[in-house]
Amino acid sequence: MKIVDIKKNIEKILDNNKATNIISINLENKSFIADYMIIASGTSSRHLQALSDILLVELKKIGLENCRIEGRESNDWKLVDASDIIVHIFHPEKREFYDLEKMWSEEIPKEKAMV
Repeated sequence: MKIVDIKKNIEKILDNNKATNIISINLENKSFIADYMIIASGTSSRHLQALSDILLVELKKIGLENCRIEGRESNDWKLVDASDIIVHIFHPEKREFYDLEKMWSEEIPKEKAMV
């Protein structure tokens, strides 16, 4: 499966499970850690946990076996590492505080791309 198809699947899974404000950022020429970063919001700590758990199950169904969740103990943030796609799921206040969209949306010269 192509990375773009996986990204679309993730966006659809998040949307179908009531995540809000879903944004995808292409990390090409910005970082070598992943091809895309997807950022979404949940409504409560339970919703964040449910979204990350559902995402993990659905990714396994399409053949991505090595995905994992970071931030299991956090009530405000979860990260799903889907290999070439990083998914951040935030409580809205924490999302606004960290403002990853602004940080990662700016163009960075290739020679300064972060690892």
